[in-house]
Amino acid sequence: MTWLRSALYNAVFLAWTGFLCIIMMWSLLLPRPQMVALMRWYLGTVDVLERVVLGLRYRVVGQENLPDLPYVVACKHQSTWETQKLQLIFRDPAVVYKQELNRIPVWGWFMARAKMISIERTARSKALTSMVRQANARAQEGRPIVIFPQGTRIAPGAHAPYHPGVAALYSALGLPVVPVALNSGLFWPRHSFVKKAGTVTVEICPVIPPGLDRKAFMERLEAALETASTRLLTAPGVPDA
Repeated sequence: MTWLRSALYNAVFLAWTGFLCIIMMWSLLLPRPQMVALMRWYLGTVDVLERVVLGLRYRVVGQENLPDLPYVVACKHQSTWETQKLQLIFRDPAVVYKQELNRIPVWGWFMARAKMISIERTARSKALTSMVRQANARAQEGRPIVIFPQGTRIAPGAHAPYHPGVAALYSALGLPVVPVALNSGLFWPRHSFVKKAGTVTVEICPVIPPGLDRKAFMERLEAALETASTRLLTAPGVPDA
């Protein structure tokens, strides 16, 4: 049954997304707020599709920890799932993403029009400079900045180093950082066709205030995310092993 649900979801998702990308191209000419509202509507329809076809839902805990805008969200990355849901959980976030995604026809145009933060990861120091510059501009607009501090999807329970990009944003922007843990990889694993039913938990951890030195900040961020992520391995709603 799980395999059949996954096959149906994938087929409908691809058809619906492709259809909308074509018929909604005119929305690229709209003012950015209106275009972003349409993107959120689309992501809302995908959420309905997940609930109806996959039996996959989500809950957000710790919303009382969110400070006033703007702030930086340092989010665990386990699955494609959160790249969609962060747009629904946070208000008009500017997500740091790899520049290669801009080459995807139509979808890349929407990403650029939405004023996300694209970086060329092979550019090293130039990528950090560009990321900080773009993030500062987005923060001046009162938007949350979202970064995946480990840079790529990491399987639940696995350990990987934290990259310097999040520390660069913390130091340069002088904004509070909100660690966000989740367990989406238990339901929607990387490189897996099968998607499991249940309830994804997204946990907003206590904020890290600005002003710490780099080492203290990174230690506090990693401790918060790893502790919460480990706890979420057995959170209510996780699928059977």
